Amino acid sequence: MFSLALVTDAASLPIDYDMPPLLDACKEVGFAPEVVFWDDPAVIWSRFDAVLMRSPWTWVDRLPEFIARCEEISAETHLLSPMPLVRWALDKRYLRDLAAHGVPVAPTQVVAPGEQPSTALGDFLAAHPDAREFVIKPSNACYSKDVQRYPRQNVDVAAEHIARLHESGSHVILQPYIESVDREGEIDLTYFDGAYSHAIHKGAMLMPDGTVNVPTLEYRKARVADEDERAVAAAALEASAATLGIEPPLLYGRIDLIRDRDGKPMVLEMELCEPSLNLSFSEGSALRFARALAERLKP
Repeated sequence: MFSLALVTDAASLPIDYDMPPLLDACKEVGFAPEVVFWDDPAVIWSRFDAVLMRSPWTWVDRLPEFIARCEEISAETHLLSPMPLVRWALDKRYLRDLAAHGVPVAPTQVVAPGEQPSTALGDFLAAHPDAREFVIKPSNACYSKDVQRYPRQNVDVAAEHIARLHESGSHVILQPYIESVDREGEIDLTYFDGAYSHAIHKGAMLMPDGTVNVPTLEYRKARVADEDERAVAAAALEASAATLGIEPPLLYGRIDLIRDRDGKPMVLEMELCEPSLNLSFSEGSALRFARALAERLKP
């Protein structure tokens, strides 16, 4: 049987709701799947025919170590996420690349380490005079870690937040907070091998009082994506492949969209390396993914 490593870690596995249905689906299509931890030094990666990143979400606190492990895996066996994709997809500066390809994205300013936080914030707010609130997030972020929503007048506190992220070596993403998120939430679309599989609605994560909700199952529900949403998501996937010089389609990905002030969909972020795929919200989606894997891994 074809041996397949499904990569997670001890802290993330309990909240990886995709893993149980994916294990069953992989067995159904003839794989011998095994759950392994990316940070387990005892794993012999060469004994697997292929390795699939699933929920190694502690990477956010150990990025250099995680990248080194991915390079090790790639050298020893078939890592289903190519290294250029891994590096690019874990850094939200990819939004600039999508925009350069004409994909509608949430307005984004990047503040590099070394830039003055207060100056960057002043420039950002001047460029977005209608933004009553804004969002700060590290470019390497996962599960809303270190992400915060601020009212426009809280520049001093926000500048301190940017400075803290810079101290950790992170670039910082500034975005206007789009009010439609409070009313309509976001829609997350999942694709396998370039084909739309399913979507969910996700409620707002960033509250006006500064509370940040973790995107657990109660904040999600199944939804059918509209045609304009699918068009933007497909364009984002095509632009990603073009940026990286990878022949499309990408094996899998999740594209998170919100509506702008005119009601048009735009990309808030994407997950192309280790996404939560919301398999439990769409009957048959785990099997669709497993079949896409099987097709991709044919000799």
